[in-house]
Formats: sequence, structure tokens, C-alpha cells
Amino acid sequence: MTPVPPRALVRRGTSLYAYDRTVCRLGLSPVAGADEAGRGACAGPLVVAAVVLPLERRDEVAELADSKLLTAIARERVIERVRGVARAVSVVVVTAAEVDRVGVHRANLEAMRRAVARLDVRPGYVLTDGFAVPGIPAPGLGVWKGDRVSANVAAASVVAKVTRDEMMCRLDEQYPGYGFAVHKGYSTPEHQRAMDSRGPCAEHRHSYANVSRVALKETG
Repeated sequence: MTPVPPRALVRRGTSLYAYDRTVCRLGLSPVAGADEAGRGACAGPLVVAAVVLPLERRDEVAELADSKLLTAIARERVIERVRGVARAVSVVVVTAAEVDRVGVHRANLEAMRRAVARLDVRPGYVLTDGFAVPGIPAPGLGVWKGDRVSANVAAASVVAKVTRDEMMCRLDEQYPGYGFAVHKGYSTPEHQRAMDSRGPCAEHRHSYANVSRVALKETG
């Protein structure tokens, strides 16, 4: 297999598309990116997205960046642009119960594999955020801070984040009082106080220490 150059060989200050285009020039197109949202949350689903963007300059997505660097309003604009130009997009949702059953890292790896496999376009190469994913149905590479290096990974991060945030807002209506619409299931002080007061709900991940601690108090 043709080796993919390390990030250091892509010049600083270049376009977010530079790494993806470099991979493409090595004959490994189309390039896909995969990323997740909700890995660190103690409530709600884990959401993984995979995206294949066209890499021509005329198709570049305005404002595209790591989802964590964008405001919620900007993410809404970007996801519509991604959906408008992407050659393929897929999303996999892993429930809190499944995260508890197999562990968050294993759940994340399996969801990455499924997201890539479900793409309507078979990728020639897959870039993933942070770490390599064994078993993906294409050659691939884990890229450190991939959502700030690769356009495809950044697009996947936006799709995963927006999808999960929408789900957490719906869960806020189903389980009022926890503030899911605000903190999106992450372990903020406000979330912890709500859990301490109300106990965990069905969408909390009981394999997480702060949740299991509260659950044990409830049963004790």
C-alpha cells in the first residue's frame, strides 16, 4: 500500500483540505473521514459519522472546522453545506445501554467500522480522528487532532455533533430536570447536582464512575 505522508509534510497555514488532497494524489481516493461525538459524556448516545467530501476547490465548504471551534449556529450552517456537497454521509448511533455493555472505546471502534461500511461511496482511504481503527473496510490512518487537519474528519465531527445535540434536546423533553439541552449529557457541575438530586435516568451511562456513585447511593 502507498504510504500516507505524516501531517508534518503538509505545510502549516495550508487549507483544511490539504491533507485529504495529498492522500488523493497518492492514488487513494476517494478519501473518507470519521469522527464521534459524546465519547466523554455520562449520559445520552455516542454518535459516529463518516463523510466523503469532493475535494475540488469549487466544492469547499465555507466555515468548515472542528465542530468544537464552531458556535451552534455556525454548525447548523456548516452541516447544511456538508449535506449539500458530500458524496456520502453516514451516521451510527450507539445507545447509552450499549456503551455500558461493551465499554465506550469498543463501542466507538465498532461504530466507526459501521459508519464507514454504510457509506454509499466505497472509500479508498479513511482518516479517523486521533487513533487508527482496526477492521475498517479500507486502508486508514488515525490522525492526531484530525478534525483540525482533515476536511473530511472535520465534516464528520460537525455531522456527529449536530446529530447528537439534536438528540440530547429531544431527551431533555423526555427527561426534564437534568438540563440535557444545555450541557448535552456532559459532566458539568449543574448536571451532577441534578443527578445527585434526582438520581440517574435511563439515558445515563452507569459504567461511568460519577453515575454509578449516585446509583449506589440510591440503592444503598
